[in-house]
Amino acid sequence: MIAIQGATIYTMEGGIMHGGVILVEEQFIQAVGEELAVPAGATVVDAQGKFILPGLIDAHTHIGLEEEIYRIEGDDVNETSDPITPQLQAVDGINFMDLAFADALRGGVTRTMCMPGSANILGGQAVFLKTLASSPAEMIFRNPWGLKAALGENPKRVYGAQKKAPKTRMASASLLREAFATARGLMDREDIKAAELYRNAAIFKVLRGEMPLLLHVHRADDILTALRIKDEFGIEMQLQHGTEAALVADELVKREVPVALGPLFTNRAKVEMKEVAFRNAALLAERGVRFCFITDHPVIPIEHLRVCAALAVREGLEEEAALAAITSTPARMLKLDHELGTITAGKRADLAIYSGHPLDFRSRVERVMVDGNWWGEKVE
Repeated sequence: MIAIQGATIYTMEGGIMHGGVILVEEQFIQAVGEELAVPAGATVVDAQGKFILPGLIDAHTHIGLEEEIYRIEGDDVNETSDPITPQLQAVDGINFMDLAFADALRGGVTRTMCMPGSANILGGQAVFLKTLASSPAEMIFRNPWGLKAALGENPKRVYGAQKKAPKTRMASASLLREAFATARGLMDREDIKAAELYRNAAIFKVLRGEMPLLLHVHRADDILTALRIKDEFGIEMQLQHGTEAALVADELVKREVPVALGPLFTNRAKVEMKEVAFRNAALLAERGVRFCFITDHPVIPIEHLRVCAALAVREGLEEEAALAAITSTPARMLKLDHELGTITAGKRADLAIYSGHPLDFRSRVERVMVDGNWWGEKVE
């Protein structure tokens, strides 16, 4: 058993504990409290004066799929031969030796969603990863987790250059509808061909409510198109990026559609990102939209996820909401809050120990634990 004692603990569920104790046994948190006795024989970690948060969760990256050092050799994020590729799986393109996994741990990020890019209307299936494990295979935590889709500038730019659809937003929406309508017609057929089953299996899961559609969208008009498609097919949807989501907040709240917000720590790289700003987080919070922060790594290096939260606080977001948006809220959005996102007995032991307050730029991540294993030590 490991006993971490003396720190200020942001449990993200039961408030803040000063000088608390966290007991960890194997992969799980056994207990947390301010008056806990340390069991005899426990390995004691002295965290006096430190701060502890749950391991951070980045709900939208291309980690290992779009490698930083390598260009063509390490770029597997977009398959631009066909705008409809729901059968692709991000996990098949990931280099689990990517330097970014160590960067993630350096920044306190213990879990991350990796997904295909946004060149395609349907780009493929996302995978949820651990950033530390005993082997690359063990880094896969949930696969698949969601089907990536995209509207807006990217698909029309990529395929317009190839002189084929979609060249317009109208065609993009039509292709997405057609893919879902076709799959719905095939879903319950007993005579479905193997190739059709393989190509449409991920769409079937979305139609049956087994996983969400993760829809890349920035502008308010594209968000409204996405919501119309959600309503037409009765599917679960989570918006990715959502730069202008605050402009249609009432529609999102009405449908309980959350937003994976970001990247915010970037320039206005294209027209649809005109309104990118850290104040957007406070606007979503004020209007009741559930959201988490994302880096879209490598757009923002994954180790700077908490920096995004800190800058949003500077622009009006409440500190508690900012911390939740990198811990408990993404866990809820990913339907893994029974395992992750808070420092609670029974949950997985994903923890990060900081030299100072986690939202202070000067604070360092001093130790990171994933599933009860310390980074830098032998993983069991």
